[in-house]
Amino acid sequence: MSAKETKSTPSHMPEFLRKLVVSLKRKPDTIGLLVFVVAFVYYSLNLTHISDTTAKIQGAGMGLCGFATMLLSMLSMVCYLNSFPRRKKPVVPMIVLMAIMIGIIIFCDNYYMGLIAAALTRPENPILIDKNTVYIALAYNVLSNHMSIVIAGAVITALLPVYSKLLRKINTSIMVEDNGKLGEIDISGED
Repeated sequence: MSAKETKSTPSHMPEFLRKLVVSLKRKPDTIGLLVFVVAFVYYSLNLTHISDTTAKIQGAGMGLCGFATMLLSMLSMVCYLNSFPRRKKPVVPMIVLMAIMIGIIIFCDNYYMGLIAAALTRPENPILIDKNTVYIALAYNVLSNHMSIVIAGAVITALLPVYSKLLRKINTSIMVEDNGKLGEIDISGED
């Protein structure tokens, strides 16, 4: 075997990385699902800042936006799981439903951020950010980051046909060496 062939074989790849690549080759849509799970967990863990901001500002539709974001995040993951069944073609109606939910989530995040900005910059009785209201700035950052993660998940989902073909091109086979005793194995089943 030449040096060029040795470098292209995956036997130098760590086993955990090889197994990860093999599982992603079999089910590449897992990448998009993981991004949406990260967005949901991030939003859920920072929900206290969102709730406190809603209670402080009390803007029109703030509570509804927070509720819609939480509910549609869960439902969009369910749609995602049903969009890509194993060994079958993608279910287009579920993908469309998931895209609509993602669009509503992005709209709600953007609308909520606009209400925060309006409350901070309004001419009469603006809300000042100090040590007691720092959660408002944190909520704004959470919404901005959540929106970015959701958009990244949508882009990754849209590019699924492209990177699934690229993943299939990765060689994950293992080189098995012959110890010379392969001919001695009796596979006929006769005694």
